[in-house]
Amino acid sequence: MKMLQGFAFFVMIALVPAIAMAQSASGISAKVEKVDESANKVTLNHAAIPGLDMPAMTMVYKVQDPKMLKSVKAGDKVKFTIEKINGQLTVAKIDKAK
Repeated sequence: MKMLQGFAFFVMIALVPAIAMAQSASGISAKVEKVDESANKVTLNHAAIPGLDMPAMTMVYKVQDPKMLKSVKAGDKVKFTIEKINGQLTVAKIDKAK
C-alpha cells in the first residue's frame, strides 16, 4: 500500500507542470468583434486553442488591464494571451497582428 501511495504522489507531482501550463495560452489569432470598455470586456472570434482544449469560437473575455482596450477596435486582427485568473479565462495581453 505504501508503494502505491508513493506512486500516486509521484504521478501528481509529475502532472503539476502540465496542469499549470493548461492555465494559459499565447499567440492566439483572433478578430475583434466588439470592445466594451465600460465592462472591461472584449469579444474575440478566435482560432482553436489546443492547449486549453477550446475549438475556434467567438467569445466574450474579461481583460486583465482595461487600458489594453484602448489599442484595439472592432474589425482588428490581433494576437492575444489568455490566462486563467480567479477561475476565469482572462485576456492578459492583446496586440494588433502584423
